Amino acid sequence: MSKVAVVFWSGTGNTAAMADAVVEGAKAAGADVDLLQAGEFSSAKAGEYTGIAFGCPAMGDEVLEESEFQPMWDDVKGSLGGKKVALFGSWGWGNGAWMDFWKEDAEESGVSLVTDPVICCNGPDDATLQDLRTLGGAVA
Repeated sequence: MSKVAVVFWSGTGNTAAMADAVVEGAKAAGADVDLLQAGEFSSAKAGEYTGIAFGCPAMGDEVLEESEFQPMWDDVKGSLGGKKVALFGSWGWGNGAWMDFWKEDAEESGVSLVTDPVICCNGPDDATLQDLRTLGGAVA
């Protein structure tokens, strides 16, 4: 059985709702799943999982949340080789470019994403929730 971590940061609840759908998809695929806030995860914990889905909204000028999520991401990205990894998140302004920057950073760090990132403006609609469940299954 695969063990999956869904690691996220949410300011308004939109990314938290997305994380819940990822958990549903991974569990439906048969994985043992832990839902963790960004501050609860580190490179030391990454070794416990076969798959990890990371979720963060766009902040400021199309960047990851800077006080908890970015430091955690910087710590773990080098330890994700060989793991099933996926990215997701929401935005409320801009055009979603933060995900392009994040995906590029992941790939430059040697992270192989198992599926395209899933993003949405504000809260997820039904189609996005289904895409997130599929993402969860891919990580599992």
